[in-house]
Amino acid sequence: MVDTATDQGHSISEMDDELLPVPKHRLHGPKHFLGLYGAEHVAATEFVIGAAFVAMGASIQDILLGLLIGNTLAAMSFWLITAPIAVKTRLSLYTYIEYHLGDMTSRIYNGANVLIFAAISAAMITVSATAVRVLFDIPPQIYPYPSNLAFAAIAASASVIAVVVAYYGFNVVAEFATICTPWLMVMFTAGGMVLIPALNETLTGYTTLASFSEFVNLAGATVFTGINAEGQPGIGLVEVIGFAWAANTFAHFGLVDMAMLRYAKKSVYGLCTATGMMFGHYVAWISAALMGAATASMMKLSIAVVSPGDVAYYALGATGFVIVIIAGWTTANPNLYRAGLAAQAVFPKVPRQKVTLAVGAVVVVGSCFPFIYRQILPILAYAGLVLVPIGGIVFAEQHVFPRLGLKSNWHRLKGLRDNKPALITWAICLVFGFGLNATGILYFVYLFLPTWMVAIVCYTLLAKAAGAGESYPEAEQREQEFNRKVEEYHARLAATETHVDVKDTSTLTKGIRAVWILVGLVVPAVLAWRVLFNSPDLYAYYVNREMFYSVTIWCTLIYFVFAWWDLQRSKAMQKGDHASTGPMQAAPAT
Repeated sequence: MVDTATDQGHSISEMDDELLPVPKHRLHGPKHFLGLYGAEHVAATEFVIGAAFVAMGASIQDILLGLLIGNTLAAMSFWLITAPIAVKTRLSLYTYIEYHLGDMTSRIYNGANVLIFAAISAAMITVSATAVRVLFDIPPQIYPYPSNLAFAAIAASASVIAVVVAYYGFNVVAEFATICTPWLMVMFTAGGMVLIPALNETLTGYTTLASFSEFVNLAGATVFTGINAEGQPGIGLVEVIGFAWAANTFAHFGLVDMAMLRYAKKSVYGLCTATGMMFGHYVAWISAALMGAATASMMKLSIAVVSPGDVAYYALGATGFVIVIIAGWTTANPNLYRAGLAAQAVFPKVPRQKVTLAVGAVVVVGSCFPFIYRQILPILAYAGLVLVPIGGIVFAEQHVFPRLGLKSNWHRLKGLRDNKPALITWAICLVFGFGLNATGILYFVYLFLPTWMVAIVCYTLLAKAAGAGESYPEAEQREQEFNRKVEEYHARLAATETHVDVKDTSTLTKGIRAVWILVGLVVPAVLAWRVLFNSPDLYAYYVNREMFYSVTIWCTLIYFVFAWWDLQRSKAMQKGDHASTGPMQAAPAT
C-alpha cells in the first residue's frame, strides 16, 4: 500500500473512492486496456495528424520506419515507466501529487491538466462536428472562431454526449471503448483501401496495384513525397520518430495515464497500449494521410484545407460521418475523465462527477472553436514539455528514493503543507525545457527527454537537502494506521462487490456475437478488399466503391446494435441475472 495521508477528521468511507488506492477486486485484465487504448488512439484527429505529416514533407520510407520505431518506443514507455508506478501506488497521478508533492504543486499542476485535457477533448469534438456539418450543408469552418451558429450548435451537442459518458467514470468509458475499437480499426483500414485505386489512377492511369512495392512507389509519389507545403525538403526519419514518441509524452513519461493503468492487475498490461500506438498511431495515421491526399485530389484542393468530415465522406460514404463522430467521442471521453480527476484534485471536497460536469461546460464552449483542433500536434508536444517534469519527480520518488534510503512522502511526514523542492524543480525544468527550445539545439519533439532527466536529478538533490532522508517515527506510525484502515475498508467493499466471472455459452449469445463479427466487421473488410484488388478499371472501381458505401452503413448499424446487445447480456450475467442469458460456466476474470 502506498503511503498516504488524509484529514483525520473524516473516516475512510466518507472519502471519494477516486482519492483512495484502487482495491484489488476492482482491477482489470488486458481486455479492458486493449479496448480502451485502441479506441482512444484511433481518433478523429488521426485525419488531422495524417495530413500534417504530408504537409511537413515526410517521405514514405521515413514514415514506414519512423512511425514503427517511434510508436514502439511509446508503447515501451507506457510499459516500463507508467505502468509499474501506477500498479505500485494504485493512485491516479492527480491524487498522488496531492499526497506527495504538496498543495501548491497539486493546484498548479492539476489546473494545467484541466486546461490541456479540456483543449484535447474540445479538439476531438470539433473534428466530429466537421463530419456532421456536411449533412446539413454547413460551409467549412476556415476561421479560428465559429462562423456559423449551426456548426456551433452541432459541436456543443456532441460535447454534451461525451461529457455524459465521462461523468459515469472508468467502467463506462472502457465499455464504450470496447465496443468501438474493433469497428474503428476495420473502418480506418478500409477507408484507405477504398481510395487507393483512385489515387493510383491519377498517377499511373491504372486502378490496380500488383505489389507492396507499387504501393510504396504510389505513396511516395503522391502522398509522402519528402517535399513540404512550401516546396522545401521535409522532415526526416529522426523527426518522424520523435513525433510518434512525443505524441503521448504527457501520458507515459509524464505519468498522466496512471489514472487508467492503476486499474491494471499487472504492469505488463502497459503493453496493451500497443493497440493504440501501433494501429491508431501507425496504420491509422498512414491510412488517414492516403485518404486525405485522395480526397484533396478529388476536390481539387490542398490537403491542408480539407476537413476530416470531407475525407471520411469520400473514403467511407455515409459511414464516414459515423466514424468521425465515434472516433471523436472515444478520445474525448477518457480525456474528459482525466480532466475530471485533475479538477477533483484542485477541489478535493467536490465529487468527481460534479467537477467533470464543470470541465465539460468548458469543453462545450471550446469545441465550437476550430483553431483548437488545427493546433493539435503543437498542443500535444508542448503539453508534454509542461507535464513531463512532474513525471520525472514521481519517477525519482518511486525508483530512485528507495535506493538512496529517502522517503517518498517526506514532506507530509515532516508536517509541511507544500513541497518546495517539487515546485522549484518544476520551475527549473520549465525554464530549461523552453530555453532549450529557444536555442534550436534540439528538435522540439525531443525536449521531454533531457527535461525529464533534469527533473529526476534536481528533485532528488533538493528533497534530500530538505529532509527526505530523515526519520519521522510518529508520523510514520500514523501513516501505517491510515493504510490499515484503507485495507479494512477495501475488504468491506470486496465482500459486497466481488463476483465470480462467468462465461455465457448460450446459443443466442453465440449468434449475437457471430452477427456483429461477420456482418459488422468481416463484410466491410471483404468489400474494401474487393474495391482495392478487384477493380480493373474506373467503371469497376466506381461500381465496387458504391457497393461498399451502400452496404457498409447498414453493416455499421447492425454492428453497434448487436455489439451493444452482447455487452448488455454479459453485464447481466455478471450481475447474476442468469435466467435471461441462458447457460453459463465459470471463467477466469479478464
